Amino acid sequence: MSGLMICSRILPVKQIASPTQVEVFFDADDIIVSKTDLKGRITYANKVFTDICGYSEAELIGQPHSIVRHPDMPRCVFKLLWDTLAEGREIFAYVKNMTRRGDFYWVFAHVTPSFDAAKQVVGYHSNRRVPDRRVISALAPVYAELSEVEKRHRNGKDGLAAGTQHLLDFVKAKNVPYDQLVFSL
Repeated sequence: MSGLMICSRILPVKQIASPTQVEVFFDADDIIVSKTDLKGRITYANKVFTDICGYSEAELIGQPHSIVRHPDMPRCVFKLLWDTLAEGREIFAYVKNMTRRGDFYWVFAHVTPSFDAAKQVVGYHSNRRVPDRRVISALAPVYAELSEVEKRHRNGKDGLAAGTQHLLDFVKAKNVPYDQLVFSL
């Protein structure tokens, strides 16, 4: 043994492209799968995920899952997602993601906490399927409105709070819990 110490360090991968208006599609039989640790850093990405997002598995591992977040997505949707997961519950959500090249793709995501033998949450697992186009048509204007609500505030924290309240009011106005609303659109 030479005494050489090998250090493994994950370097941040920057998304260099600006958003385009090009939509990328994947096959209805395909499922995008990823796993993260408790901080949302990717620990597993399947080939469908790497093929559609344009990053290699090596580039994705260790990166925050937000590496594929499209700027059109309101932050309050992710707050709802993370708050739900923090309660140890699963969540379904329609999400617009961005590829490395700046193109976009919609997914219908099912995200669940992963538990260890002691029933402690040790990470998260996400399966994303081809979304229902009818739901995207209904939801895209809602997401655009939520983003506008968030942008009205100079302070990002205030914008997130306002967007979250607007989202909760939207769900309440539909008179069904969020989980049922997602499937009723």
